[in-house]
Amino acid sequence: MVSGHLFHCRKQSWPPEEYVSRITLQLLESDNAAPPRQAWRRRLNSHANILKEFSVTFMEALKMMSLGVRLWSYVREEASYGRKAPIDPFTRESCKPSASQGVPLGGMGSGSISRGFRGEFRHWQITPGLCETSPMMTNQFSIFISRDGGTKKYSSVLAPGQHEGIGTASDCGISSWGWNLSGQHSTYHALFPRAWTIYDGEPDPELKVSCRQISPFIPHNYRESSLPASVFVYTLVNTGKERAKVSLLFTWANSVGGSSHLSGNHVNEPFVTDEDNPPVTFAIAACPTQNVDVTVLPCFGLSEQSCVTAKDMWEIMVQEGQFERINNTVGPSVPSAPGETLCAAVSASTWVEPHAKCTVAFALAWTSPKVKFKKGKTYYRQYTKFYGTSDNAAVRIVDDALMNYQWWEEEIDKWQGPILNDERLPEWYKFTLFNELYFLVAGGTVLTDGKPPDIDEKLSTKCNMEKCRKKSNKDFTVTMSADDGSVSVNAKVDGISATRNGSEGERMGINQQSKANRDVNNIARTDEPVEDDDVGKFLYLEGVEYIMWCTYDVHFYASFALLDLFPKIELNIQRDFAKAVLSEDKRKVKFLAEGNWGIRKVKAAVPHDLGTHDPWHEMNAYNIHDTSRWKDLNPKFVLQVYRDFAATGDIAFAVEVWPAVCAAMEYMQQFDRDGDGLIENDGFPDQTYDAWTVHGISSYCGCLWLAALQAAAAMAERLDHKTFAEKYRIQFRKAKEVFEGQLWNGSYFNYDSGTSSNSKSIQADQLAGQWYTFASGLPSLFDDSKIKNALQKIFEFNVMKVKGGRMGAVNGMLPNGKVDETCMQSREIWTGVTYAVAATMLHAGMEHQGFAAAEGIFTSGWSEEGFGYWFQTPEGWTVDGHYRSLMYMRPLAIWAMQWALSPPKAILDAPKFNIMERDYSSLFSLRSTTGTVKKKVVKSKWSGNSVFHCECSCGPKVVFAPVVEHVVLPSPDRQNEDPLWLMQEVDGCHYH
Repeated sequence: MVSGHLFHCRKQSWPPEEYVSRITLQLLESDNAAPPRQAWRRRLNSHANILKEFSVTFMEALKMMSLGVRLWSYVREEASYGRKAPIDPFTRESCKPSASQGVPLGGMGSGSISRGFRGEFRHWQITPGLCETSPMMTNQFSIFISRDGGTKKYSSVLAPGQHEGIGTASDCGISSWGWNLSGQHSTYHALFPRAWTIYDGEPDPELKVSCRQISPFIPHNYRESSLPASVFVYTLVNTGKERAKVSLLFTWANSVGGSSHLSGNHVNEPFVTDEDNPPVTFAIAACPTQNVDVTVLPCFGLSEQSCVTAKDMWEIMVQEGQFERINNTVGPSVPSAPGETLCAAVSASTWVEPHAKCTVAFALAWTSPKVKFKKGKTYYRQYTKFYGTSDNAAVRIVDDALMNYQWWEEEIDKWQGPILNDERLPEWYKFTLFNELYFLVAGGTVLTDGKPPDIDEKLSTKCNMEKCRKKSNKDFTVTMSADDGSVSVNAKVDGISATRNGSEGERMGINQQSKANRDVNNIARTDEPVEDDDVGKFLYLEGVEYIMWCTYDVHFYASFALLDLFPKIELNIQRDFAKAVLSEDKRKVKFLAEGNWGIRKVKAAVPHDLGTHDPWHEMNAYNIHDTSRWKDLNPKFVLQVYRDFAATGDIAFAVEVWPAVCAAMEYMQQFDRDGDGLIENDGFPDQTYDAWTVHGISSYCGCLWLAALQAAAAMAERLDHKTFAEKYRIQFRKAKEVFEGQLWNGSYFNYDSGTSSNSKSIQADQLAGQWYTFASGLPSLFDDSKIKNALQKIFEFNVMKVKGGRMGAVNGMLPNGKVDETCMQSREIWTGVTYAVAATMLHAGMEHQGFAAAEGIFTSGWSEEGFGYWFQTPEGWTVDGHYRSLMYMRPLAIWAMQWALSPPKAILDAPKFNIMERDYSSLFSLRSTTGTVKKKVVKSKWSGNSVFHCECSCGPKVVFAPVVEHVVLPSPDRQNEDPLWLMQEVDGCHYH
């Protein structure tokens, strides 16, 4: 844990006074309107530079040429079926990545929309696995101000005019609006899940404006954190001598990003579209009060042919500051022509007296209750348990958001306050810790209700070729509703929805669906909300460019965030993988690295991922290598399971996953070729560094294996399986001696035991197993002197010899102080690995080195002098700052640093034992005085009957934890042989 006098590293500070005048901060102090003391900050006129993507060297290209040809062929094959390949380095987005991201909107798993720091809505991920990166520039907040007497008038979109997506010619579209904000006196302040934009006298020098963006991301609150909603609270302070009429405008286009707004046939009343597209509904709302008047414009367009153009709409607001109330009762619009965009607007107007303050609240919600994957299965999102599946759910969510946002903020303050107020922590760390959590919203996350899926038989058996090749036709409807003065705009895909307005305070709704959809809904669920304790099933992508769900070798690093903040979700992910360990999928797959064939999923091998187009049912979407031969996945499973068990104390969880732990450990024995207790690598990149070849014993996989042996022994002991505990302890002692003898060179562990040119490289991640040992409260694998010597070597070479420590830890460094350029990955700096190394240093009491290493990631990725990777932290970058794979999962490992600083009480209080001692004393008693087990066996949901039958003559006996039945443990070249039997001995009796 943190010592009282922590840091010798340089402390940086970004006080709000450097960005906002002190007077303005004082005026905004109350009601959370002022930005926090610790936050990531930018001026709105900051340049959003185009990001630089990595490139391979000539020699790397030659080595990967065959892989590239096979990958290209596979990408084209998937495209012919209407699917996107999980890894596609050939297709480029039309919108080039830029340093423009900000805090995303909404909760976890509900489909996300990101918002740039300059105010644009972008990076739409409503449909699982698809990301529309282009900003929808019609979606804006704008302000209109007029002073008493009408002599002073101001109007502007609240975003800088120098922006991509805005035309330059005078027309009837959004370029006709007043893009008058320079951004020179306007600033953005981010502390996920909130963000503040302060307009310090722009556009009116006598009006101070604060916009506070709030999303319901509340640790341990699984209901609120699943909601697809955000609130925007505007605080207006009039410093002038005249009262001011201020009108705020929220405009929204009928679109889910990309070019979907141009497909034509959009109307703002019922419209039937392609049944294959799950419904999507948007709602925007403003909250009326005694001083705030809300009006709407149900429909306007961006072309001259529109009945009301964007230019007309803007002129109405400039002249009147509001819309006509008759708009609440208008009927359907004329369907839009192809290429035309339909939009809607909500306005909130108020008078602000001299030296007075006023608050105006807007909200945005979107619902897409169905999650449909390409191979036919459809699930319902978690929030449908609370709001049902009808089209007006978005209206109810937006209403609740406006009612509850103040409570959201109270809960967020309680969570963040202790860390933000800890004076021992560097400022950059505090806000980067929270801001890296953006990925749990914007990382393509899906949170289902945990129920079984609906299945489209046509797609689940075999894709209809024409149907798969046909482009999805996304058509939208827009409806307006008014209830007690609050206004919503709904945009919908698929099915029928109609909502018409009555007088204020009256609303009549009609909800219809096509017969096919209605029949499915009647079978699947009712519209009535249901609440229970099931937190649902969670998916998140490896990255927005690597479309694989819950990639496990990367989750190993990222999982600390979920375990700390949403432990029930983390345990469910481990349950999914435990079930997967015991499953088998014999369908043939071509592995692209070598062009060889194998089966998709080998029993007892931990899968690389939960799939792409049919998650949970078609795993291992990754097909570069045969991951059943990887050496890190199974140990990582055992380590994560034990850590989660130790941290939560959830005995039922431990009992449920124990069979998979046994199977995973037994499976790895085949890779101990010489019987010395230690696994060996097989001369190809058989671990998470999937371009970096390993020969023989490796520091990375070998250390993970040592840690897994210790974790398995500890778990067996705690579950009262003494025979297993003894077995793993004996193997640990043998393996440790070999590991140290083969790899320790006096100052660090060599990369591997081979004879290649990089076998003595200094790998930043060489102590990954020791990191988890620390984090789980287990005894250290090695002497403290060896651990600290290795970490110091990594710090001096991998960190400090690269740009003076301002970039993070390079993966590989040669003993001569030069970067290891053996392959693309050895010369990269991986953000999540650097955080993990920093966490290991903190555990080892090396606070200065740990924070200095991690600060390099902040400096290069998040600081103003860096490369612009905020809220899109990539997997890694090269020493010249070129990125690979933006918006990546692994950087969530910064929460491993917080875990090291403040470990859970369960970890601190766990009984201690020595893995090197022959006889264990039970960590806690699971048995009664008669020797029988008190706790009932929990029946596994996935392995049939978990009660075991004794084969000896001592009579029936119930054991505390189930064991694996009929586990197949084939080596890669013996996959067709008969399965092996995994036998377990408990107190002298054998069970199977």
